[in-house]
Amino acid sequence: MIVLVDKRFRSIKSEIRVLGIDDGRFVPRTKGTVTVVGVVYRGGYWFEGVMYTTITIDGLDSTEKIADMIKDSQYYRELRVVVLDGVTFAGFNVVDIDKLSCMVDLPVLSVVREKPDLEEIKAALMNLPDFELRWRTMDNAGKLFEVETRTGENPVYIHIAGILLEDAEKIMKTASTRSNIPEALRVAHIIASGLTG
Repeated sequence: MIVLVDKRFRSIKSEIRVLGIDDGRFVPRTKGTVTVVGVVYRGGYWFEGVMYTTITIDGLDSTEKIADMIKDSQYYRELRVVVLDGVTFAGFNVVDIDKLSCMVDLPVLSVVREKPDLEEIKAALMNLPDFELRWRTMDNAGKLFEVETRTGENPVYIHIAGILLEDAEKIMKTASTRSNIPEALRVAHIIASGLTG
């Protein structure tokens, strides 16, 4: 059983080191792997570096592979928060955000721009092996919170692990400088798409 303690931030500086993680494109209903890219930013202004790994399309290895990528990185000791593009990567390779937070000893935020249709997702998951495990992992992500962005327009939705909601909201505003998602996540998406596009 995972015992998660919410990390409290004494202060959230404008240079907080954020790791944004997104996956590249792939052809649905294919087999193989997808590249997952991590981008490190200080706040929403200073790009610091890139890391990557590969995960199995519709597999069950995303949590462990992402944790290993983070821990093996030269940036690991400086990171303060991990921001994922949702909880599903490479199709329905579902990240267990509580487990990931414990494995890397960092808070994890999972960000989506639009509120997901859970019934539609559940129906899609039923077509895959290990349906119950995948659904339980998604369900364990907990409550989906609507948060305001830096401009107060176009709210986004987040799951959180190992962090208080008020701190997660502050980080979202601090790290989102050019769009309504943290800059590290925006750039991770651009790089991951370019590698496979």
